[in-house]
Amino acid sequence: MAIVRDPSRDAAVWAVIVGISLCHLLNDVMQSLLAAIYPLLQAEFGLSFWQIGMMTFAFQVTASLLQPAVGMATDRHPFPQVLPIGMGSTLAGLLLLALADRYALLLAGAMLIGIGSAVFHPEASRVARLASGGRYGTAQSLFQVGGNFGSALGPLLAAFVVVPLGRPAIAWFAVAALAGMLILQRIAAWHGRMRRAAAGRPASRHGAVLPRRRVVLAIVLLATLVLSKNSYTASITSYYIFFLIERFDLGTQAAQMMLFLFLASTAVGVGIGGIIGDRVGALRVIWISIIGVLPFTLMMPHAGLIGTGVLSVLIGVLLSCAFPAIVVYAQELVPGRIGLIAGLFFGFAFGMGGIAAALLGALADARGLAFVYQLCAFLPAAGLLTVFLPRPRELAGRMA
Repeated sequence: MAIVRDPSRDAAVWAVIVGISLCHLLNDVMQSLLAAIYPLLQAEFGLSFWQIGMMTFAFQVTASLLQPAVGMATDRHPFPQVLPIGMGSTLAGLLLLALADRYALLLAGAMLIGIGSAVFHPEASRVARLASGGRYGTAQSLFQVGGNFGSALGPLLAAFVVVPLGRPAIAWFAVAALAGMLILQRIAAWHGRMRRAAAGRPASRHGAVLPRRRVVLAIVLLATLVLSKNSYTASITSYYIFFLIERFDLGTQAAQMMLFLFLASTAVGVGIGGIIGDRVGALRVIWISIIGVLPFTLMMPHAGLIGTGVLSVLIGVLLSCAFPAIVVYAQELVPGRIGLIAGLFFGFAFGMGGIAAALLGALADARGLAFVYQLCAFLPAAGLLTVFLPRPRELAGRMA
């Protein structure tokens, strides 16, 4: 099949990619604030754990389930202005959390932040791809690494800003949301100009030419890989501190530093995963990332303290390389559905992480944390499913 060259692939628009990554950082800082201020909300409003759980449920359901719907809608009816509108929803949610005088308003604030996240991710992923100049993996990595750093910064900002100054200090983060809206307004205007300029060009013909059943099976396999990856990651982010305290008798602060090392390593992995994928191919990155981490996950439950720290960093880097490559690979499988695929995988990853954390918590209550980590060590074996994914030669166009 002949490929019609798309002029938009000539050069990456780095200012747009950096801008959308910065807004991803702001978005994920603000959504990670919610969980970070739970102890403060519990003390002020006398919340039960069930009520706190309902806030998490309201946030995660809106954030995860709406993302594919938003992506599908904007694939069919492009609307670049949805980006600042989504950040505006997050701003409103922050103000409700800061000023609420009853639980129902806290719940509404959590849902508005979830809606903002659901609107942001699929359309922002589309912008990163459009601005990539054909370097899809690099753009996707830079976009995602902003979110990783934002998730890591949120709890720190809550500890050093919200806790000392009180819940009304959350309103100050609305200023960051407003700045994000202004940046996204400029990006949306650029996006609109690009779409109008591309309207008169021949359609770029590249992507998968595969039977529908083959594509659906491939998407299911990729979703399974994301499930295994995020379930393992959830075991670390939710229970690693408790595991270190229990196994090595560490203090809370030392255990938190160990967790920070893992989170920092995942940010590094996300940052390099797409860049490497542009050079060697997304499928190779998926294969190496998930299967390559298996020996390290199997070793970690039996390692000493230093070994555990070193292994957690290696696991974080390797495992997180996979996600930008998975998104790029899936977007090539389903050309023309960039928003739907981004929304599906970001939403699925987020939702499954929350569900996995809850299930692993119940398992830890029943069998202990050591058993949880011994069991989760085998999760990356799901990477063997990569062998059933379509090879690059099965795809029309150049995927690498």
